[in-house]
Amino acid sequence: MDLKKYIRSIPDYPKKGILFRDITTLIKSPEAFNYTIDKIIEISKKVDFDKVSAIESRGFVFASVVSYVLKKPLVLLRKKNKLPADRHSVDFKLEYGEATIEVHKDSINKDEKILVIDDLIATGGTAEAAAKLIEISGGSVAGFIFVINLFDLPGNNLLKKRSYFTESIIEFPGH
Repeated sequence: MDLKKYIRSIPDYPKKGILFRDITTLIKSPEAFNYTIDKIIEISKKVDFDKVSAIESRGFVFASVVSYVLKKPLVLLRKKNKLPADRHSVDFKLEYGEATIEVHKDSINKDEKILVIDDLIATGGTAEAAAKLIEISGGSVAGFIFVINLFDLPGNNLLKKRSYFTESIIEFPGH
């Protein structure tokens, strides 16, 4: 299945110069969504991991299904001030601003291997912050799976330079 035809591209969103790759057109198609989940599960079988983690918010769409199918616990990596209990926080830069992600301190146990799932890798700031959250929680990053890799942006190579397993289903230019 050619998943590229299910991705809507929106120029100058959320700011001028950004070409936004919209996955809502993929998830509204049951065939494309099911195929995407099947591919993520297929890739995840290459990785030894204890828990699935999802980056807010579009990562939740994919990771929750993978967690359910593989019967693995789900760890939510949330935007700032969305978690009610004690948490770790990491600030990072986005292509179009700054942000913070957090995880409950009791979500990841020492030496657990965490698979990170998200919709897209661009500059790598969010993924790198996710890795830091996992590591300061005492866990290790088992790998990253993305639906989309913007191959001309540095994110995927940044993760590979840090020796993280990373794989994507769809490749697009970022500009």
